[in-house]
Amino acid sequence: MTVQPNVESLDPIVALCKRRGFVFLSSEIYGGLGSCWDYGPLGVEVKRNVKDAWWRAMVQQRDDVVGLDASIIMHPRVWEASGHVAGFNDPLVECRHCGLRVRADKIDESPQKCPKHEGGHEFGEPRMFNLMFKTSLGPVEDAASTVYLRPETAQGIFVNFLNVVDSTRVKLPFGIAQQGKSFRNEITTRRFTFRTAEFEQMEMEYFCRPEEVKERYEYWRQERLQWFIKLGVNPDRLRLRDHAPDELAHYSVACADVEYLFPFGWSELEGIACRGCYDLGKHSEYSGKKLEWHDQTTGERFIPHVVEPALGTDRAILVFLTDAYTEEDIDGNPRTVLKFHPKIAPTKVAVFPLLRKDGHPEKAQELYRTLREHYSAFYDESGNIGRRYRRQDEAGTPVCLTVDHQTLEDNTVTLRDRDSLEQRRVALGSIREELIKVLGF
Repeated sequence: MTVQPNVESLDPIVALCKRRGFVFLSSEIYGGLGSCWDYGPLGVEVKRNVKDAWWRAMVQQRDDVVGLDASIIMHPRVWEASGHVAGFNDPLVECRHCGLRVRADKIDESPQKCPKHEGGHEFGEPRMFNLMFKTSLGPVEDAASTVYLRPETAQGIFVNFLNVVDSTRVKLPFGIAQQGKSFRNEITTRRFTFRTAEFEQMEMEYFCRPEEVKERYEYWRQERLQWFIKLGVNPDRLRLRDHAPDELAHYSVACADVEYLFPFGWSELEGIACRGCYDLGKHSEYSGKKLEWHDQTTGERFIPHVVEPALGTDRAILVFLTDAYTEEDIDGNPRTVLKFHPKIAPTKVAVFPLLRKDGHPEKAQELYRTLREHYSAFYDESGNIGRRYRRQDEAGTPVCLTVDHQTLEDNTVTLRDRDSLEQRRVALGSIREELIKVLGF
C-alpha cells in the first residue's frame, strides 16, 4: 500500500490556523519574525492538551517516573561539560550579495546558488556556527557574566540527578521527566512550526543498569509510537526509523526516530536515544561530584545508563493539526474539519440556541454553564445554525448541542457528532452520560 500525506502542502493548514486562532506569526504587525510563532486562543488550548496528555502518560500514570522543572538559565559550565559550547554547531554559508544565511547541508543545488539570485556562485565557503543563544546575567556585560539560553531540557535533568535520588524514594530503573522552553539559533527556519528558534520540549531521561538498557530502549521505542496512535494519529503515516551508524552521536549506541509523513515527506517527530552514561559521566568530571547510583543492598556503585525519549511540543502539535485536517464534500457542499481526538480538541462541546428569542438563549446558557464545570465548552448564538456548525468543525469541536423549540417542550436537545454528522435527540438529564460515551471521559 502506498502511503500519502494527508494534504499536499501546509498552506491550507497555515491559513486555517490564522483564520481560527490556532497559530499566528509572532510580531505580525511589525512584519513578523519568521522563526517565532504565537499560539492563539484555540492553539494555546491544543498546546495545553498535548502537554497534559504527555505528562499524564509519562508521569502521572506511572510509578517509575517523577517530574522536574529546571531553570532555563544554568551555570555555563553545564554547557561546557555537555559539549554544547565546543561542538553544538551547524555548517553555515552566506550569500556574498544579500547576506542570506542558510545551512550548507540544506542547499539542494550544486553548485550552491542563493535562491534570491539567478546564475553565478553566490555563496561563500561554509563555516561553523554555534546554535546557542548567548546573554549576560547581571548588570555588567563581560566574559564572566556570559550565560546561555538552554538548547535542550535534558541537561537540567542530569545535573539534578543526585537531588532527585536523595529527595525521593526512586529505585532503578526510573525516569525524570520535564517540559519546558528551549532555544536554538537555527540558521534555517521554515515549514511553519516544524523548526523554530524558540520551542518547547517534553523529554524524559530513563536511568537503568547498563545490562538493562537494550530492553528499556526497545520498550520506549514502541511506547512512544503507540502514544501518538492512541491520540488519533493515522498509524499509516507513522513509522520508526533506526539511525544508521554514521548518524549516531559519538556517545550513543542506538537511536530511533518516530517519523511522520508530512506534506514535505517523512521527517522526525520524536527521538528515542540510548545516551549511555555519557552525560552523568561528563558532569561528574566537570563538577567533581559523583553522579552515581548506590545500591544500598549490595553496596554496588555505578553510573546508570540512560534511554531518552525527546519530543518537541510544537512539532507534535503540527502533527496533530496536519493529521486532523480534512476536506470533505457533503452533498455538494465543501466542509473543512479538524478531526482531533477528543483529548486534543481545544473545545470539547459547543452549545447553541437555535433562535435568539423565545427562551432559547436562557435555556442554552444554563446548559453551557453546567457543562463548563466538566469540559472546555463554547457558547455561540451568532449566525445561522449551519454556519455555527461549520465554525466548530474548523475548530475541531467533537460535539455540538442545540436548544430548540422541542427542548422547551420535553427537555431534549439535538446532539450533533462532528465526524459522522449524525444528529439525535438527547435528554438534558442524560447529557453528561452521553458526552462520556462520545468523548471517552
